[in-house]
Amino acid sequence: MITDKEILVLYYSQHGATRQMAQLIARGIETVSGVRARVRTVPKVSANCEATEPAIPDSGAPYAQLRDLEECIGLALGSPTRFGNMAAAMKYFWDGTGGLWMKHALVGKPAALFTSTSSMHGGQESTLLSMMLPLLHHGMLITGIPYSEPELASTISGGTPYGASHVAGLTSDQPISEAEKKLCMALGSRLAQTALKLSA
Repeated sequence: MITDKEILVLYYSQHGATRQMAQLIARGIETVSGVRARVRTVPKVSANCEATEPAIPDSGAPYAQLRDLEECIGLALGSPTRFGNMAAAMKYFWDGTGGLWMKHALVGKPAALFTSTSSMHGGQESTLLSMMLPLLHHGMLITGIPYSEPELASTISGGTPYGASHVAGLTSDQPISEAEKKLCMALGSRLAQTALKLSA
């Protein structure tokens, strides 16, 4: 029996938009035959050293483990922006991947990125670029969105060649636009096709 290869969709979401994007990217991944998405999240971090999160989230995806990165043939990484950077919870997770770096466990695997911001110019591109940095140190290959996707040139909401993005609004109440949805799905599909070719 042939088992589908998996791509990790790893995200952090506080208000739900990044989680919705992760689900759309997972759908895009699963449009490609022979691949399925493994969706995971990371726990919150707190300045209060006694604060802890439950071992299993109350809802949504399970928490990621380092073996998820090792076992999957590619990665879609998503975080909301925090002052033009990835959220602390996601940075904290990547700060704990030194063992994988020592083993070269992620070298040559493709990765794609996605983010959600409150405003149009609230750091979408810089957040995507900041998330690339640990992946490049791990030797991963960055997969963006090409302008052959027509929504990239016509969107009046989110969408960048560096990865998928969404403008959530200052109160995080803006729905994901049709262009943003299509770009999320396109990114997932492109990542899956690339991962299959590289893993062959």
